[in-house]
Amino acid sequence: MAQFQRGLKKINGAAFREAANFPILAPAVLCYGRFMPELAEVAWFARQWSPGIGDRVTDVLCRPKSRVFRSAAPAELVAGLVGRKLREIHTRGKQMRFVFDRAQLGVHLGMTGELLVAARDHVPARHDHLLLRQARRSLVFRDPRMFGAVRFEAGARMPTWWSDLADDILSAEFTREAVARYAARRAKAPLKALLLQQEMFPGVGNWMADEILWRCGFHPSRPAGSLNHNEVNMIWRETRKLCRQAMRIIGRTWGDPPPSWLFPHRWRDGGRCPRDQTVLRREEIGGRTTAWCPVCQSRAIASRGRRPAPAAVGLVGMV
Repeated sequence: MAQFQRGLKKINGAAFREAANFPILAPAVLCYGRFMPELAEVAWFARQWSPGIGDRVTDVLCRPKSRVFRSAAPAELVAGLVGRKLREIHTRGKQMRFVFDRAQLGVHLGMTGELLVAARDHVPARHDHLLLRQARRSLVFRDPRMFGAVRFEAGARMPTWWSDLADDILSAEFTREAVARYAARRAKAPLKALLLQQEMFPGVGNWMADEILWRCGFHPSRPAGSLNHNEVNMIWRETRKLCRQAMRIIGRTWGDPPPSWLFPHRWRDGGRCPRDQTVLRREEIGGRTTAWCPVCQSRAIASRGRRPAPAAVGLVGMV
């Protein structure tokens, strides 16, 4: 994302280094100084620990007073992971689950968390709150602002902090009917706020919600209860489509979303709609900074069953 790399001279310090290391995050860092990992970013970070699969944890280092352990007992975690092999890695929404022999570790990245692999003799840096040492590497959880969280479950039983999560958007349980019922129960909520509810749309965050509404052509402040049957179907379809695309482009290789998406244009004032080149509007809706096109996403409610599907424009072959 060269256009964002050119803008890095405007920032410095930790934010500069973060944006330089992860170009796709540069627009968020440049505009807000921080970012919130969403569905695909979480999947990508979880994959960073995959080199450790099959290897045994020889030592565990942690900062027991760190806020990331507010839902876990550090002493129990250390005792439960030393000597265990990492077997599997799972993600659901913004949550991660690492399965060991008779132990399970949960991680939520929060605002600034990240997972990385370091050398076997890595000395924990200031913001490294958890380090799992293996024979050939160290698996590190780093979180400067400590909004992330660590959970732990001893034994092979499925932990409630995982089983109680909402159904994955790409699973068969995420249905049109479920979305319709949820929208009906929250009829007065703006669509932007609706899409941010993790109990129904796990993993969808600020940029994904804006992308979905732009593809559907819906104004972000429109009440959820105003959706007709066809429009609910559009929300369901475009949510699943975007999740599949993001997981492929970002979640696997940390690739850049194409310019036909709203994503590259939404981060700063003066960005233009990739469909009609209208200057995007930005304001707080549903408690979050929101970007939308005033032409593609008017406040008007379409006649029942006659809403066009602008999401198809410029997105051929991206499903």
